[in-house]
Amino acid sequence: MVKQEGPQDSALHRDVDHVLISEDVLLDRVAQLGRQISQDYQELNPLLICVLKGGYMFLADLTRSLCMRHGIDFMAISSYGSGTESSGVVRILKDLDSDISGRHILVVEDIIDTGNTLAYLLENLRSRQPATIRVCTLLSKPARRQVELHVDYVGFEIPDEFVVGYGLDFAEAYRNLSFVGVLKPEIYS
Repeated sequence: MVKQEGPQDSALHRDVDHVLISEDVLLDRVAQLGRQISQDYQELNPLLICVLKGGYMFLADLTRSLCMRHGIDFMAISSYGSGTESSGVVRILKDLDSDISGRHILVVEDIIDTGNTLAYLLENLRSRQPATIRVCTLLSKPARRQVELHVDYVGFEIPDEFVVGYGLDFAEAYRNLSFVGVLKPEIYS
């Protein structure tokens, strides 16, 4: 996990109302999650499935913190389009390259909001008959949850605010911020 220094007064930074989770706090928590996951999966060689695009930064730091064999694969799923509210229609934009039958699966998510997208994804993955499926999310917004979900590893529970950074975007911008910040409402209204 490499701490990046970047321009502190860029246009992207000015669009952020406040930092919700700093880079240092993020990296510390990801390392903690990595230790726990490594302990839980010691001899299982799990396949980590990153949900694109938002989960890529989290996956990169998480996988570097793991100290056991594991594979990675990617899925791209959409329910948002370019807005801030889920459309309710979930589409698979990129499917797995790997056969997951009999594998231990760890789904790596950036954020769980309503839970509808993840519920759809888990149902889809279960139909492929993996040995086990667990979920690891960087962020969870329990106030927005519409479906009951079991999440095995949670980085942070956050309030119902529109967040960007560390892979999370608004209209494909802000992913490169090294922290999780709350976007100013006038930016997305």
